[in-house]
Amino acid sequence: MSANPSDPGSFSDSDLMLQVASGREDALSELFDRYSGGLLSLATRIVGNVSDAEEVLQEVFLHAWSRAAGYDPARSSVTTWLALITRSRSIDRLRSRKVIDRTADAARQENRSAHESPQASRNVFLHQRRERIGAAMRHLPEEQRQVLELAYYSGMTQSEIAREANIPLGTVKTRTLLAMKKLRQALGAEIGELL
Repeated sequence: MSANPSDPGSFSDSDLMLQVASGREDALSELFDRYSGGLLSLATRIVGNVSDAEEVLQEVFLHAWSRAAGYDPARSSVTTWLALITRSRSIDRLRSRKVIDRTADAARQENRSAHESPQASRNVFLHQRRERIGAAMRHLPEEQRQVLELAYYSGMTQSEIAREANIPLGTVKTRTLLAMKKLRQALGAEIGELL
């Protein structure tokens, strides 16, 4: 069966990666639909909670979007490539947690009289990150911000968002991808720190 150029769902994984590398947002959406469930499960097993795993998943697909041209089908399957990225990002998140915890421990040791919760350093870091992302989100068009808020704050799937907002599923996917692209551009140099 030959691939229909207008339908990313008809592409093989390798062809789909070529389409992602060429900047087709609908191809990234198809890639997400194919693999997000399994990758979320993998990330959850590694990091230990769904919230962190969802952030890892977002990082994985941002990486896939920005580095699709570097994917080499001779080295691994798309599934393996995405799983390796997921594993790596999950381990990075665990290490980051440990660094934050060690920093908080060191701060408590230096100033034993301070009444600081064990999570204070982590909370400050997370608060600063949320502030930067929130500021970037406020600059998004309302319809793009709406789909991201429903997905990330309400935990809705793209199909649920389509029903809630009474818009086609394809529109939800397009708005999500455009919003993510604009956030990546708005955060610029900070994106490495956030990911």
